[in-house]
Amino acid sequence: MWTREQRYRRLEEAAPEEIASLLETVHACPFRQTFHIQPPMGLMNDPNGLAYFDGYYHVFYQWFPLGPVHGVKYWYHMKSIDLITWIDEGPGIRPDLDFDSHGAYSGSALEQDGKLYLMYTGNKRDENWRRYPSQCIAVMNQNGEISKWQDPVIPEPPNGYTEHFRDPRVWKEDGGFWAIIGAQREDLTGTVLLYSSPDMKTWRLEGELKTNLPNFGYMWECPDYFELDNSGVLIFSPQGIEAKGDEFQNIYQSGYLIGESLNLLSREFHHGAFKELDRGFDFYAPQTMVDPNGRRILIGWMGLPEIVYPTDKNGWAHCLTIPRELSIQNGKLIQTPVKELEALRKQKVEIQACIENESKSFLGLTGTTFEMKIKIENLDAVECGIEFRANNTKKTVLKYEAKRKRLILDRSLSGESVGIDYGTIRACSLESELLTVHLFVDVSSVEIFINDGEEVFTARIFPEEDGQDIRFFANHGSMDMTVEKWAISRYNGQ
Repeated sequence: MWTREQRYRRLEEAAPEEIASLLETVHACPFRQTFHIQPPMGLMNDPNGLAYFDGYYHVFYQWFPLGPVHGVKYWYHMKSIDLITWIDEGPGIRPDLDFDSHGAYSGSALEQDGKLYLMYTGNKRDENWRRYPSQCIAVMNQNGEISKWQDPVIPEPPNGYTEHFRDPRVWKEDGGFWAIIGAQREDLTGTVLLYSSPDMKTWRLEGELKTNLPNFGYMWECPDYFELDNSGVLIFSPQGIEAKGDEFQNIYQSGYLIGESLNLLSREFHHGAFKELDRGFDFYAPQTMVDPNGRRILIGWMGLPEIVYPTDKNGWAHCLTIPRELSIQNGKLIQTPVKELEALRKQKVEIQACIENESKSFLGLTGTTFEMKIKIENLDAVECGIEFRANNTKKTVLKYEAKRKRLILDRSLSGESVGIDYGTIRACSLESELLTVHLFVDVSSVEIFINDGEEVFTARIFPEEDGQDIRFFANHGSMDMTVEKWAISRYNGQ
């Protein structure tokens, strides 16, 4: 059991021998990833400060360095020229001033005047452990040097709101600066507050965003507003949503609203229904950025709070998702893997086959880290699917129930268990028949893109090392399929 003192001990207080021992334990872990951003040690959570700046993609993330628990948070900094090879820049923002003494919490980035402005939540607690959140600014120059402004720009929550006031998302529009911040009302319901500023220094509360979700969970974390394909999009992570059928099965949710452009003067956001971004087990607190070609790119935290993971015993926890390009089709946010990931492809295996009332594997079609595309045609089976990272006793299963157009991801036999209090299957119904399945499988994760991004399932899995088999099955009927599979073997240097 971690004590409060242990959770709020800083990296700078640890002896070199302690850090070396922790790193040795981490890198001996059999579940270290090969093509995902992961922490060098300790716990990673929310992606922060996503931006394209000075020729690089920049990704920061929440980090507690000294163990796989939530404690005093840093911003850790990674950068890349291509979204696949990441350069480790080390800690970017340290909790070293009074207003962020108990953690530099989540926030966002904005390029302005040749610098990258990082707006984040400072977390401070007093001797009675009362929290004092504030919104703060750090600035990174083109040499990668980061300096903080000495005072918060928004020193406290406004009247009528609790200490849960965090995760600023900043942007520039109409010659001014705007920020939305996740908040909790005093009646313990979640919302988003809108602020404006002429100069990033002086901020004025405009009020709450006006949505048709006045009582939707008890806290809205990590809000992100942007415009895409002539629509306004609000992504956020509400806490306290009750499960409903196949929906909202995780401890906390992440989803989006699509509607008209946000009216900054009236704060009105006319939108459709809230939809989950990801149908899997391990996805939270996503953030987006725009690249030089105008692509809107999303990266999420591949994990959830308050759940024990099998890597905890090795001194680390969590990773980030692969980058995903966003678009809107038929009122739905579509996610597709960025094309840069194709550069990771190694040896290719391709097959065409008809599967009928059987489960079948194919020579040469195995692997622990791979990308695989499956195109399905002439499907008349009652159910069909894929088993992967399998051996004689363990497997992860993606199954499609054709009559209901329902997909099920089952990790009950994937290996070491995780989050079983919240169930071992996740499911959703498709709007059309199953046509394509696109998998990215790493040592301890899978990301599955269905029908070119119509739905996505993200999950951590912790299989046995010999679990390399891939099998296909069709029951009570047949399916024709074309399979392309590429090995991915590059270690990402972390």
